[in-house]
Amino acid sequence: MISNLKIAIIGCGNLGTSIASGLLMREDFDPKNLTLTKRNTASLAEFEAKGVHVHSDNLSAAQYADLVLLGVKPYNVTNILREIKPVLDPKKQLLISLATGITLKEMYGVLDAQTVTFRAMPNIAADIQESITCVCHEQANPIQLEQVKELFDSIGFTISIDENLMEAATVLGACGIAYVLRFMRAMIQGGIQIGFDSVTASKIVNQTVKGAAELMIQKNVHPEAAIDKVTTPKGCTIVGLNEMEHQGFSSAMVRGVIASYDKIAK
Repeated sequence: MISNLKIAIIGCGNLGTSIASGLLMREDFDPKNLTLTKRNTASLAEFEAKGVHVHSDNLSAAQYADLVLLGVKPYNVTNILREIKPVLDPKKQLLISLATGITLKEMYGVLDAQTVTFRAMPNIAADIQESITCVCHEQANPIQLEQVKELFDSIGFTISIDENLMEAATVLGACGIAYVLRFMRAMIQGGIQIGFDSVTASKIVNQTVKGAAELMIQKNVHPEAAIDKVTTPKGCTIVGLNEMEHQGFSSAMVRGVIASYDKIAK
């Protein structure tokens, strides 16, 4: 059970704090089992007030943890691994990197070859336990796999994928939340232009997007199948959709996804 494990998030930035918030929402999770480290800990004061261990000592955090999450920037991963390697016990700890673009092979260039290592890519919806997290690993046994799955299931939903898809998963799941938010902002702006105040427009758009996502999840249908139910002949929906397509809506979305992927894959 994840509630019985000690978890350390090293380099606790935006993504790390989202995961921490999601874990603390679990009724069976003891804040004392969570350690967060950061060079400047002032921004983590709210977690410390809840009983979470907060400090800047990465060695101590890693030594006493069962699961060690690296929330540092990609360019800092190697340095942090070298720092904490002396206290890592391959028989005890699982190491999970949240860094984009840093491969398992690169990490094993520093780590003991027996260390069970994962890569994971959640998104900031972990903050409300609604993240999608893609994970990959080397040499994990079924129990270890289940521990990592339970960790990320506690903040949303987890999918195991091949490592060669991790960059694509980052774009679709992590960058993707920003794409959706930008789309929502545009819808709100349109709503204001046609007469709503910003608060009311936001409420309508937020629930509309939430409803659309739940429709896809619960009915397991292709988006176009649901769109067909809304688009009536000569209706206002098809006119709006066609105008968006004339302006390059779908093309811009696809090109944005590919541009983000190209940036990571370089």
